[in-house]
Amino acid sequence: MSKAEANSTANHSDTQQIAFNQDLCAFIDASPTPFHATAALTQRLDAAGFIALDESEEWSLDVGKNYYVTRNQSSLIAWTQGSAPLVEQGMYMLGSHTDSPCLKVKPQADIYDHNSWRLGVEVYGGALLNPWFDRDLSLAGRVHFKDSAGQRAVAMVDFKCPIATIPSLAIHLDREANKNRSINPQTHLPVLLACGDKDQHQALNELLIQQLNSGEQKEKAISILDHELCFYDTQPAAVIGVKGDFIAASRLDNLLSCYVGVTTLLESAQQADSSWSLLICSDHEEVGSCSAVGAAGPFLQQTLQRLLPNAEDFVRAMSRSVLISTDNAHALHPSHADKMDPNHSPKINGGPVIKVNANQRYASNSETQSMFRAICDDVNVPVQSFVVRSDMGCGSTIGPITAAEIGVKTLDVGMPTYGMHSIRELAGSRDPLWLKTALMRFLSRATK
Repeated sequence: MSKAEANSTANHSDTQQIAFNQDLCAFIDASPTPFHATAALTQRLDAAGFIALDESEEWSLDVGKNYYVTRNQSSLIAWTQGSAPLVEQGMYMLGSHTDSPCLKVKPQADIYDHNSWRLGVEVYGGALLNPWFDRDLSLAGRVHFKDSAGQRAVAMVDFKCPIATIPSLAIHLDREANKNRSINPQTHLPVLLACGDKDQHQALNELLIQQLNSGEQKEKAISILDHELCFYDTQPAAVIGVKGDFIAASRLDNLLSCYVGVTTLLESAQQADSSWSLLICSDHEEVGSCSAVGAAGPFLQQTLQRLLPNAEDFVRAMSRSVLISTDNAHALHPSHADKMDPNHSPKINGGPVIKVNANQRYASNSETQSMFRAICDDVNVPVQSFVVRSDMGCGSTIGPITAAEIGVKTLDVGMPTYGMHSIRELAGSRDPLWLKTALMRFLSRATK
């Protein structure tokens, strides 16, 4: 362990580390979909006194107060208002995304055949499909319906308990499964809810009405109009390992960053010296970000333009602003070390990772990288680098997209992770609090 690692570990007591990770796990468990993640974020902002704004209304903003706005119930922007003019101070921003790869239910999903009731699904994002088999699955999302007054209404649902599974085919019927198993998303992934003929069980819409009417909304659901539903693994997030080295959970990519971002912003907002800081958590990153609520859409730019209506002031402010895009990074897998560049192989619990790509799949450059290295050095947080092997393709993040949309200096960082895009991912138990420590320093503007 380096000197920086030793000092950083000393700065965080076991009690702090345990409490932070327990709260992280609770946040992830409460956020099975982007809609639920955004609701969980707004609950924390509300509790801290942030003021909710409506995009359709005129805004009247006061210096020293804190605000947030959501779009589509799945993306969120929250910020603190500084005492100095934004055009002079610039905005220090944290970015992450609320969505994760999953199985999304099709509009007409019911499949009745072969003594089973199943639901057809689409694969959302670049999911690692094999781990979805033989898991205890539940269902959550957003439902639009007609209520008892005949009005269109919307509510979130979460069945929470295991209601479904995708059973594997026995090895006896597929002797090559351990050597060459391929998955056909159309035929192999329909999710099993019950056995029996069609007349023996409900349709999905009937199940949703029953679930909605067991909730607390005043007007009860009469008919389902449409839905956006995702299956998810019911196994709770947990700190695991013989020494508690790991956090195991669904959707670590990228709810881990959403959690670190919101806790950092909330703590920063409590500081005496008021400054302009912003958190954006966008939907649809896993499918390219090209939507009204994604990073390639206008949400952030339109919000900032309402703070800076003058075009010249906007450009001046962005020239003084910085964005840190926080997303997960690949960790050196002990069984597949050959998949990494030997000089750029981040380790679990080795600290946050600066992500670099010459072809701008990441937005980091020497200016923003040196800034972050100086920050980490100031607060004794270890820092690592990731560059993909030169003979392999590279993923991307909201970093380069946001940089291109608003012209802001940007850094891509992430938490080292095993099994990215699996139904259950694995990160280090010490890395998240280290990232928060560095991001707190960033928002304090102590290092330029």
